[in-house]
Amino acid sequence: MIYSWDEVAPSATLLVMKTPVIDPVRTFKTSWFAKAARKAHIGDDELCAAILQVMQGQADDLGGGVYKRRLRKNQYRSIILARAGSFWIYEYLFAKQDRANIDDDELVEFRKLTKVYGSLTPKQVNRLLQDQDWMEICNDN
Repeated sequence: MIYSWDEVAPSATLLVMKTPVIDPVRTFKTSWFAKAARKAHIGDDELCAAILQVMQGQADDLGGGVYKRRLRKNQYRSIILARAGSFWIYEYLFAKQDRANIDDDELVEFRKLTKVYGSLTPKQVNRLLQDQDWMEICNDN
């Protein structure tokens, strides 16, 4: 129920419920993903909105830090790798019309890659950015 100020006594304390705020987590896309997303006309704004949804549990958790999220009005699927809450990486993109899902052996490889990404130091991440192997998105700074 929403109360107006007229309904609340002047000395009363009004408790306001807020939506939980999600701490910003660094988000990247690989150079391969960036090229595929550009061809599919998927912009960074859509990727950033999708990451927020993934963080809220609105994605398919494939286990081992691998997530699948629908993009572009359900026409595309993205494979996103997570590094223990530190950052997210858009790794792979495919059209739903081209394939139904990734194969089991691909999932195994994505899980291995997640572990590799999990061992990266901040210096190594910066090097990936410098070499343009990764591009940071969803960062207003």
